[in-house]
Amino acid sequence: MDSNLGLRFLSGVMNVVLVLLLAPLCEGILRKVTAKVQSRQGPPIRQPYYDLLKLLGKEDIESGESPAMQRFAAWLSLAAILTVALLVPMGTVPPLSGGADAYLLIYLLTLCGISTMLAAFAAGSTYSLVGMSREMMSVMTLEPLLAVAIVIGAVHVRSLRLDAVLSGSAYGEAAAPLAGVLMLGVAILAFQAFVGRLPFDIAEAETELMEGSLIEYSGPKLALFKFTQMAKLVVYGALVVSLFAPWGHALPAPLNLAMLLLKLLVLVLVVTLVAATHARYRIDQALRYYAGLLGASMVALLLALYGY
Repeated sequence: MDSNLGLRFLSGVMNVVLVLLLAPLCEGILRKVTAKVQSRQGPPIRQPYYDLLKLLGKEDIESGESPAMQRFAAWLSLAAILTVALLVPMGTVPPLSGGADAYLLIYLLTLCGISTMLAAFAAGSTYSLVGMSREMMSVMTLEPLLAVAIVIGAVHVRSLRLDAVLSGSAYGEAAAPLAGVLMLGVAILAFQAFVGRLPFDIAEAETELMEGSLIEYSGPKLALFKFTQMAKLVVYGALVVSLFAPWGHALPAPLNLAMLLLKLLVLVLVVTLVAATHARYRIDQALRYYAGLLGASMVALLLALYGY
């Protein structure tokens, strides 16, 4: 028992360290490739590391109506994304998935959006409140897509245990292939919005809302929110890969980790190309897009329930 607990602790540390190291790297690759697509030189790939360190070293100036809520929201965003990292396979067996169910993962994914809304509410400025309203509408229409994908996986394996749902068999050996194919298409079309990148960075919208929900933040708290946004690309990518493209997860270490990194690199490049070639959607356009995907996901859920 002690040996098993030690292995799980080590696996958890590895997952957290992997996210801490990979998130700024993926952001750097995204910025560099975007610059190349737009015929610019662009910053070095290591620039996001410098940006985070610079923010962490600044004075923690507090403004707004509720500084305590601002601090809580910043740490909540970091805690939520790192806890999700402990539940999602990242080259190794996820350390906490055996003691969790699908509902817990859905709640934690929702917390990432809720923390941003709390941050905007605590700031109290006009721009942050507009950003909060946009974030709220996005959470209500977008987050259910991941929830439906996880529930369909649970229906396929006849279990809510997270280790069973994320074992690679939920869609890989699907009893309802039509539902799996349809949900795969929904996940691909929605992934850009999951990670909050152009054309779906509507709540942030620098040129319209001047960072929206985060307009009143600076220093370490801003660093925490920025890192959470970077980490979403890694954690959500690992989740989508685990559900829909689990090939190679059973390989011995470190080959399984190398396979995961390769698939994450492909996702980062796809996200980058879409972001570099599309203009930001208006909120009404985005909501119509999310509503269409939500309708398709409901159809996939019904197909899964009836075994198709």
